[in-house]
Amino acid sequence: MSLALLDPEPVTRPPFGFEFELPPERIAQTPAGRREDSRLLAVGRDAMRDLHFGSIVEEIAPGSVLVLNDTRVIAARLLGERDSGGRAEALLERVLDGRRALAMVRASHAPRPGTRIFFGAGRRFCARVLGRREDLFELAFEDPIDEVLAQAGRLPLPPYIRHEPGPEDLDRYQTVYARAAGAVAAPTAGLHFTEALLGALRARGVLVHFLTLHVGAGTFQPMRTIDPAQHRMHSERTIVPGETADAVNAARREGRPVVAVGTTSVRALESAFADGAVQAGARETSLFIVPGYVFRVVDRMITNFHLPGTTLLLLVCAFAGTQRMEAAYRHALRGDYRFFSYGDAMLLERAG
Repeated sequence: MSLALLDPEPVTRPPFGFEFELPPERIAQTPAGRREDSRLLAVGRDAMRDLHFGSIVEEIAPGSVLVLNDTRVIAARLLGERDSGGRAEALLERVLDGRRALAMVRASHAPRPGTRIFFGAGRRFCARVLGRREDLFELAFEDPIDEVLAQAGRLPLPPYIRHEPGPEDLDRYQTVYARAAGAVAAPTAGLHFTEALLGALRARGVLVHFLTLHVGAGTFQPMRTIDPAQHRMHSERTIVPGETADAVNAARREGRPVVAVGTTSVRALESAFADGAVQAGARETSLFIVPGYVFRVVDRMITNFHLPGTTLLLLVCAFAGTQRMEAAYRHALRGDYRFFSYGDAMLLERAG
């Protein structure tokens, strides 16, 4: 159960982020019995407290603005075979229009332009490979993508969850406020909230607002470079409604906390900041937050425990401080916290 910084010598490894050993049994394979039954590690500037997520209501001060990502996970995983007969699997990263999408494609050999891939019972649906955009493939479907996913798509559970999606996953791998279809992975910090908790927060005087960031699979992939400066984030679509921007900007002017639920909400808000305020509207973001980044919007963050070597782990190190995060993960490992998408959560205070 050891946990260590990547390396104290920045000559060969970055001087931030960390790796840790995690016993497989600590990776949550199923969610808690009830959403609010998951645990919550409150990480302050000077102390840590072991709580249950239901206590989040008492942890968020009246007048705070709580921002949640209302993206909805689509059935983006497609199992099929190439026209040559070899197996192929596609994970739609982004739907470009009614019949075209960018996808990660896994096959024995990288498919060439013109390759046809068939999906669904009886090879019902067909997609043709148009070309490649870095590590993604552009696919053109003969049928509307909505129809393909409705009949042949599967919920794209993360690879460390070892069972195939079942009825419970169809419910619990979505937030209760999921609305805007387009994500290929859940904004997992939001999985702990219930309508009752959100209602209690509103009754307490917390202002609850939403934005959309359609989570792509690239967000969760380990970095392939030792130097984070060489890592390239996949671009993701974000929408910040006017009422959310107005509420956040008013809180900033008045010194009230802005609490982001999940790293996706953090990235969306920070990406929308320009000319001294959060700007409403739709945009693409490939913002890569590493230690040294100056946060301009978010004061507190709710997040799950993240995989080692990922951009998400660097983001929380940037937000709360690497040493504090190292201590928090050590505490979680000693305290039998459950990790990753179906695991427990943290409430973090911004460093400084």
